[in-house]
Amino acid sequence: MPPPPLLRVSGVAKSVPGGRRLFEGLNLDIAAGELVAILGDSGVGKSTLLNMLAGLDGVDTGEIAVEGTVLGTLDAAALTRLRRERIGFVFQAFHILPYLSLRQNIALPLALVSADRKAVAERAQAMLERVGLGARGDSYARDLSGGELQRVAIARALIHRPALILADEPTGNLDAETATRILALFADSVRAGGAAAILVTHSHAAAAIADRTLVLTPAGLMPA
Repeated sequence: MPPPPLLRVSGVAKSVPGGRRLFEGLNLDIAAGELVAILGDSGVGKSTLLNMLAGLDGVDTGEIAVEGTVLGTLDAAALTRLRRERIGFVFQAFHILPYLSLRQNIALPLALVSADRKAVAERAQAMLERVGLGARGDSYARDLSGGELQRVAIARALIHRPALILADEPTGNLDAETATRILALFADSVRAGGAAAILVTHSHAAAAIADRTLVLTPAGLMPA
């Protein structure tokens, strides 16, 4: 018998304020070690879907389960703990904290779950190296371009080796060469770490690294 999926979405529907239905009957299973790309028109609800998978937004109907835990059964504190320990999220808006250095920003998710400061600092520096910012650890957000900030956000999402990686247009501000390197980092993190990942993108080049590519429509997720 195959192992249960790391992420399971069952019969999920979601409407926006005013009553417009974004989608319904959404079903998706993602196994450990699998990377899925999701394409779709602007406004169809791709970012909303990622927020729901992270427990940042609720479902109207249906269930979302991460490692067998149904998000709708958790209170706010348990959801926060799940996100902190098991989920890595790359937001379109980056959300880099301006009063922390880049190294401190990247280290934050790991520092919240580990008391070993030396190990945290070493892994943060290693992640800076992997995204091509090894010499910028003491810089601040104000000193960086949009593409550099995006790389910091990606490093921060991956540093604590999450079980579920959610990425919203992670290569949108990157040049082609850097995007290729970052996508390889995503793929390595998923397959080597046994994570499950969803990559929301408009880029067919980005989607090409995925094991599956799906299209989000009002009727649900369809094969690309």
